Amino acid sequence: MALPAIASYALPTEAELPSNRVDWTVDPARAVLLVHDLQNHFLSAFPPGEQPLTGMLDNTSRVIEEYRRLGVPVVYSVQRGGQTAEERGLQLDFWGPGAADDPEALAIPAVVAPADGDTVLTKWKYSAFVRTELGAQLRESGRDQLVITGVYAHIGVLMSACDAWMRDIRAFVVADAVADFSREDHDMALSWAAGRCAVVTTTDTLLKGI
Repeated sequence: MALPAIASYALPTEAELPSNRVDWTVDPARAVLLVHDLQNHFLSAFPPGEQPLTGMLDNTSRVIEEYRRLGVPVVYSVQRGGQTAEERGLQLDFWGPGAADDPEALAIPAVVAPADGDTVLTKWKYSAFVRTELGAQLRESGRDQLVITGVYAHIGVLMSACDAWMRDIRAFVVADAVADFSREDHDMALSWAAGRCAVVTTTDTLLKGI
């Protein structure tokens, strides 16, 4: 039930992305950036100093920096440590007790850490919309696009993108700013998203021309 030990793998390139079913483009005036679950508890499953961790963090940092400059709201999802069985719910059956109530395990690496003005939401389920203020923040700010970075691509990232679609929010998954248990899981998540609920893009394409 614990997180797996993840082997190093190369992040997908632009040429390796699945074909998108829709041709949406990101408008920074309509977008919110979701930095999904980038806590040390989740990142410790990756080989330190290797891909995909290094590339995912570097690319996420680039997106955060540029979007802050443009005034795009940056929202972080994080999980609480030391959750009770009631708080954990069915995640307990699938993933065990989750993160310990340990500041280091719950911390976000400095290169992608929240800054003044960013929003940090406590997340309880796969989707970052469930039992959080993410949907309300999008509505109240008049924004209808969600750009997603973080981990894990085939779990919370994909479920958040699908949940956005069900709320008529256009989701964009940044393929080289997310990471997963394996390249197979990563590619599956991108393919599913591109065909059913989101646009899949790369950091370079996302930031080009804005």
